[in-house]
Amino acid sequence: MPRVVPSATASWERGREIPLGVELADVDRIGAEDAYLAVVVTTRADGTAQASVVNAGVLSHPVSGEQVLGFVTYGRAKLANLRERQQATVVFRSGWQWATVEGRSEIIGPDDPYPGFQSSELPALLRSIFRAAGGSHDDWEGFDRAMAEERRAAVLVHADRIYSNRR
Repeated sequence: MPRVVPSATASWERGREIPLGVELADVDRIGAEDAYLAVVVTTRADGTAQASVVNAGVLSHPVSGEQVLGFVTYGRAKLANLRERQQATVVFRSGWQWATVEGRSEIIGPDDPYPGFQSSELPALLRSIFRAAGGSHDDWEGFDRAMAEERRAAVLVHADRIYSNRR
């Protein structure tokens, strides 16, 4: 269950407020409004932010069953950062509406085995993330081949904190 700040709102610039207590379902709705495009922010070794745009979606963790935010990547910088510093921030937006998920990430991929997860299930996990992020495909065998050739990994972000400006 996501941990959120207990108050109903938080102060923000010039008297505006940010509603807290937002859930992953709210994040998913905002994501769906703009093709599930999200900015993922990781932290470099020097403490600066590294940001990139991905397609991400909400799904069940393949081992724990917990609802998490998932995306697929093969980006060397993103994966290196997350291997060393697991914290990630993911921001969805649609127009002026936005929602942010902050939390600890886990990587499951050809170079990142995960306890309790069978590597033979990786293609199914990558498909699940792709579908959760609004994707569909006419050639799943080709999709699986491309994911394997590119050594793509699943990144699962636990929703330790969720907040938004959606009321």
